Amino acid sequence: KGHFERATGGTLFLDEIGELPKPVQVKLLRILQEGEVIPVGASDARKVDVRVIAATNRTLLEEVVAGNFREDLFYRLAVAIIKLPPLRERAGDISLLIDKLLLQINASGSEAGLKGKRLSASAKNLMLQHRWPGNVRELLNTLHRASVWADDEVIGLESMREAILDFPKTSAGETEIIGRSLEGGVPLEALMSEVARHYLKRALEHTHGNKTQAADLLQLGSYQTLSNWMTRYGLS
Repeated sequence: KGHFERATGGTLFLDEIGELPKPVQVKLLRILQEGEVIPVGASDARKVDVRVIAATNRTLLEEVVAGNFREDLFYRLAVAIIKLPPLRERAGDISLLIDKLLLQINASGSEAGLKGKRLSASAKNLMLQHRWPGNVRELLNTLHRASVWADDEVIGLESMREAILDFPKTSAGETEIIGRSLEGGVPLEALMSEVARHYLKRALEHTHGNKTQAADLLQLGSYQTLSNWMTRYGLS
């Protein structure tokens, strides 16, 4: 039996749905629409009744615009949507996650006879300033490294500096948006959408949801213009 048959009557979790190649997207769409599968080597379809939960680190609406993800499949999947912002946009969560994850690391270490570690105030402050592009996985692995490398019971500032991995910066004046290689093609519409959504969100957060003030910050002229931009980029 395949995954869908085995999950009949239950839930199937599809991780990184945005990475599916186009031919597989077609097959998945057919399963979701028809509620049946044809196993490899079989000629008859078999009914399946499965609840699908899908996850992705991509913005699928932008992938649809860029032609990388089928629009019909997106609307089949996008019934109830949970948006989890990146860790850099949830600064209030970082301190709580640090405390929780360090407890887990200490608990697993104690089973191996290792002493528990705690963070100095300066080390934790350094972690709170980091942007965490790798989100919770990066945070967990950084704490693991710091726990291993720190000789003392307290993880100090220098140990934490060594544990945090920083990607090399691009050359002067370039960013990951404007410095991309043209060799493999550039999804211009998706990039423009990414920039617009980024600044719209930041302006609204900065003005605590005041659209008139946000429009002034972005030099959009009026409250109505800002609303039109929000609608265009799926933020309204």
